[in-house]
Amino acid sequence: MKILGISFDTVEENAAFAKKFQFPFPLLCDTDRKIGLAYGACESVRDEHAKRISYVIGEDGNILQAYPKVDAARHPQEVLEKL
Repeated sequence: MKILGISFDTVEENAAFAKKFQFPFPLLCDTDRKIGLAYGACESVRDEHAKRISYVIGEDGNILQAYPKVDAARHPQEVLEKL
């Protein structure tokens, strides 16, 4: 199992976030919003912030579970319970 984070931030901003919060997972940069648009995290390339959403994607690349609204404090436990 792999866990990835994606944000609209730059490489430098993601590195600072990961260091500050000891974030143990890779953070991908989506500064052009292409991933955000494809997965519904934003509605326009002009959106400044992504919606907090989450997907469980199988090894075959298919979406197994979508979480369209995520509470960051409770979400990890919610996903672990489903897995």
